Amino acid sequence: MDIVAATEAIRRRGWPGLAMALAAPLLGLALRLLLDDLLTGYPFLTFFPAILAAAFLGGWLAGALATLLSAGLSGYFLIEPVGSFHLSWPSGAIGMASFITVSTIMVALLDQLLRAATRLAETGRQMQENQARLEEQVALRTRELTLLNAHLREQISRRDRAEAQVRQMQKMEAVGQLTGGIAHDFNNMLAIIIGSLDVMRRRLGQGRTDIEKHLDHAMDGARRAAALTHKLLAFARRQPLAPVVVDANALIAELEELFRRTLGEQVKLECVLAGGLWRCMIDPGQLENALLNLVVNARDAMPQGGRLTIETQNAYLDDAYAAAEADVTAGQYVLIAVTDTGTGMPPEVIARAFDPFFTTKGEGRGTGLGLSQVHGFVKQSRGHIKIYSEQGHGTTLKLYLPRHTGEGGPAAGEPPAAAIAPAGSGLILLVEDDEAVRRVHSGMLRELGYTVEEAPDGVSALSMLPRLGPVQLLFTDVVMPGMSGRMLAEQARQQRPGLRVLYTTGYTPNAIVHNGVVDAGVELLTKPFSFDQLARKVRQVLDKGG
Repeated sequence: MDIVAATEAIRRRGWPGLAMALAAPLLGLALRLLLDDLLTGYPFLTFFPAILAAAFLGGWLAGALATLLSAGLSGYFLIEPVGSFHLSWPSGAIGMASFITVSTIMVALLDQLLRAATRLAETGRQMQENQARLEEQVALRTRELTLLNAHLREQISRRDRAEAQVRQMQKMEAVGQLTGGIAHDFNNMLAIIIGSLDVMRRRLGQGRTDIEKHLDHAMDGARRAAALTHKLLAFARRQPLAPVVVDANALIAELEELFRRTLGEQVKLECVLAGGLWRCMIDPGQLENALLNLVVNARDAMPQGGRLTIETQNAYLDDAYAAAEADVTAGQYVLIAVTDTGTGMPPEVIARAFDPFFTTKGEGRGTGLGLSQVHGFVKQSRGHIKIYSEQGHGTTLKLYLPRHTGEGGPAAGEPPAAAIAPAGSGLILLVEDDEAVRRVHSGMLRELGYTVEEAPDGVSALSMLPRLGPVQLLFTDVVMPGMSGRMLAEQARQQRPGLRVLYTTGYTPNAIVHNGVVDAGVELLTKPFSFDQLARKVRQVLDKGG
């Protein structure tokens, strides 16, 4: 491109080309005369380079001038008769015409070639300039995008920090609501228990024995506290479940009369039970509590009366539905739908309906744990619960319980294997790390007629076992420091094969409960329990065998 630019500069000046047009033909003539013997018969050969050189430096005008000058010089000095511009006919005239024609074509082609080269060079320069401008714009845009990206990153960082703060605030609000609700309800229950016990102590100090009413009050408060604990465990999906194969139609039919009494005369109950309903593996007692909770909520949503419909049917949740809902597995379910014609719920209430201690019933009319307990139980059972509601028209709660497809398994409602007696005899090894709880449980067992040996932990219990006589039952807490109740039972059965074991716990994360279900063959009595519950469970374990 540099040669083309230099040539273009020379051509623009004009005079170098004209000088070449005059000088080049003379040089061509001199060279032709010098090589006369070698170029005999070729009078025009040395003039072609001269013409091309003139056209290259001076353009088509210089090339035409060089062509004419070369034709005159060759006609005068080289073509017979020499020394005259007269051309022989026809060979001389034809040769001269051919020379001029070829030279003219050469000049024209060279001129077009040079013009094309000039345009190409100009295009190249323009491309370089455009590329330079483009690179400058790209660099500028890159700097702008870098600054914008940094700004966006800062905005994202600020947004993430703000979202983290909001999430933390929401967590603290939820924790505050939960702890506030627990404290409120437990304080009420403790007030009943402590107040009743204080009255009984005062009256006993006065020698009075009319304390039965206050004893009942204290027991009622304790039972309510125990029920609240179970509700909280259900909400947290941590309650131990004992699922069996359940026919939902049969269970609802058995509860229908209880539902009618709960609803009262103003609410009409209709049960629509599907034929050919699948069975499900579920804890029947917890399912009864869940349905009763829903019935009570529906009744409260219809203060002026209305209609409550309980329906069952087989259902299938597909992949699209499972992807749209959180914590849902696609598959076959037994559906229980509870529909009322009550006041309904707005979207903001539906969004919080499963929150613990959230209630719209007003002060003193509900704990706000009913739906959260149902939600926790259904989710722990690997099911799904959904609310559909429209203000002024009513609400439908749908419980999706996983279909049971296996063979066998215990069925709900089967009679116990043996009669349950309230008392018994024999030696029981009681293992409990909490001394106060151990004293109470030991006293209850002795009151039932059993002989009791106490141990504060698993290691102590194992060291005591060899020197004890026949042990009828190992009654152990599950969660203890050092050695869990499950580990204790396994090692104790190595010493005493066939030893009967009854576990007790207030909360058991992994020892004997996995995925929320009590392990097969494990007997569990959940704290707190009553005297009658202890009597029945111990008798049942002893009669069933290890």
